[in-house]
Amino acid sequence: MEKPKQDRLGRLLLQNNLITEDQLNEAVIEHDGTGKSLGKVLIDNGMLTEGQLTSVLAEQIGIGYADLGTYKVDPAAATLIDADLARRHMVCPIDYQDGKLVVAMADPTNVFALDDMRIMTGMEVLPVVSTRDDIEAVIGRYLHSGAEIDEALDEVGLEVLEEEEEKDEEELKEAGEEAPIVKYVNLIISEAVNENASDVHIEPSENDVRVRYRIDGVLHEIRRSPKKIHPGLVSRLKILAEMNIAERRLPQDGRFTTNTGDKDVDLRVASLPTVYGEKMVLRILDRSSLIISLTDLGMEEGPLELFTTSFEKPYGTCIVTGPTGSGKTTTMYAALSRLNRREVNVITVEDPVEYQMHGLNQVQVNTKVGLTFAASLRSILRCDPDIVMIGEIRDAESAKMAIESALTGHMVLCTLHTNDAPSAVTRMIEMGVEPFLIASAVDSVVSQRLARRLCTRCREEADHEPEYLEKVGFSLDDLEDVVIYKAKKGGCPFCNHSGYRGRIGLYEVMTVSEDIEKLVVDVATAHEIGRLVQEKGMKTLRQDGLEKVRKGVTSIEEVLRVVM
Repeated sequence: MEKPKQDRLGRLLLQNNLITEDQLNEAVIEHDGTGKSLGKVLIDNGMLTEGQLTSVLAEQIGIGYADLGTYKVDPAAATLIDADLARRHMVCPIDYQDGKLVVAMADPTNVFALDDMRIMTGMEVLPVVSTRDDIEAVIGRYLHSGAEIDEALDEVGLEVLEEEEEKDEEELKEAGEEAPIVKYVNLIISEAVNENASDVHIEPSENDVRVRYRIDGVLHEIRRSPKKIHPGLVSRLKILAEMNIAERRLPQDGRFTTNTGDKDVDLRVASLPTVYGEKMVLRILDRSSLIISLTDLGMEEGPLELFTTSFEKPYGTCIVTGPTGSGKTTTMYAALSRLNRREVNVITVEDPVEYQMHGLNQVQVNTKVGLTFAASLRSILRCDPDIVMIGEIRDAESAKMAIESALTGHMVLCTLHTNDAPSAVTRMIEMGVEPFLIASAVDSVVSQRLARRLCTRCREEADHEPEYLEKVGFSLDDLEDVVIYKAKKGGCPFCNHSGYRGRIGLYEVMTVSEDIEKLVVDVATAHEIGRLVQEKGMKTLRQDGLEKVRKGVTSIEEVLRVVM
């Protein structure tokens, strides 16, 4: 009998010890008899997996192979294209390498797909080969098309969403557990995480439901959905957050954990009754995104040294100030990550505990049972702490206890809502703390804001008049050979067409010197304290922002948006 002819693919498979010669001969005979490709025959007969075949084909044409089952996909890369394009060409960006976009492709010879990817992303493409199933799984995990959202909405059954007021608790629970509603909620959460949103707002109006994401501190309207889905949507979120689904007259709070892609995400849920129904807000607490390096947060070398020296003392008070959403909690955790050692007892009291850090004793405030900040502090001080972190000073009692704790040999880190660093001192005096105690206990005050980073892929050189630059605070002598950038109108796919991607902190760090202590004891105004610390070299929030403009990190418009 004549021996079957073995082609190049067969020889490669034999060389890699993926099949035996008998298996190859058997497959070649079937290939000749049926006309099916040799690779398909081997896979159909269980002699070879699709991944093994793809890796050999990649080697044959000189292109790398990516096993997406184990590859750590970069979500920022994956979401650069939409799901429709990805499925049409069976491609998906998975990483960045040497300034190029690494793209997994089922067919790396598809020049049309490569051209579409270059045009859509504005980047050079480095193709790698992956199996169709693996690419489909990555697309399903990281990308959702508008068609999928619409499909989920269409699937929502009308019978579970009519006459909200007439539903009892059991009916509302059933509405929240309907498969289309579950799918829709999962898509919203997954999409928000992939877009790096910090909050999701679900807002009912008279005729529809608006869904908005807060991305880099700015709200973006994503879509409007039919009003009929609102009861089921609210019920689903309440079930997940273990809230009372029958109570629609009072605000409620809850939280839950879900898995999106390759990571667990904590979500804090709040409901608020409005005239058109309950508004739901989801705060996304991504554990993996908790930055624990003060340098990465954007603090310049000088202010960083002052702040670090302050909180590494054995006792005293460090206050972090700023409005809600300015990154105070992240700064506090960045400091705690440096202080968190085996030989120290660190206790925190927070409302809520947003991030759980190994090695800390974290206390969740519960006002319903009387566990307030002040009550927690009284108990904490009987538990032999070295370092105490107070999530927020809200009243006179907790302010006094924080200061007294510092004076009795503890390092206290706390937050306060003020507009700048000097105002923190006068705010505590207004809360009833004696000025001489503040002067003795407070070591430093950090005021901060979060500004959006310019997209490095599409930022443009700005053409500002010299008079304008001087007006906002620049010295023209300092701008020689410096390029000022601005956000490109319409942006690019990398920044979701906003011109910005990510955020960076703006800081002012005020250390309490002897001269400042005298002003505090004399109950000086915040303006007087601020003037003195600036004379001593403190950079204000605006000056720190303008320094980051000089470095090309952000724009003048963004600094002026977040700083007065």
